[in-house]
Amino acid sequence: MGESGSTGRLPATSAEMSRLLTAVRRGRVLTVAGGFREPRSLLVREIARRLASNFYDGVAVVDLDPLEGGYGVRELTAELGSVPGVSAPPCGTTTYAASWLAERDMLLVLDGTEQLGQDALAWLRRLLAVAPGLRILAAGRSPLAFEQERIHRL
Repeated sequence: MGESGSTGRLPATSAEMSRLLTAVRRGRVLTVAGGFREPRSLLVREIARRLASNFYDGVAVVDLDPLEGGYGVRELTAELGSVPGVSAPPCGTTTYAASWLAERDMLLVLDGTEQLGQDALAWLRRLLAVAPGLRILAAGRSPLAFEQERIHRL
């Protein structure tokens, strides 16, 4: 049985939610994986809401729209640049975006990671190597297959 969230029933118990919050704070990458988008999205957005104050630069939620097709590096960085509330959005080249993110203490939420292309996944892996304050919270049908990834299956 899940706990009640701000927008509906969360697909996690209080104990599971506590473990997930700790996993995001202590780890680098947490993926919520499952077949249905709505419960995954609800859970990662609630985690992000609860942890926003834990990150100096806050939370950037990137909704990867299945109707837009695949997201490569250019599309992903363009989405990052349009996130509301991001203090100085990355723009221009992917190198600039990586450099900007490398200086941040933030949680990057990627909702719909099955839309990411191989080049975007490779860029995110490289980004984790140069951005020590960056944490990734992902929601998708399957895990990202990152080395330091923790997985929560719905």
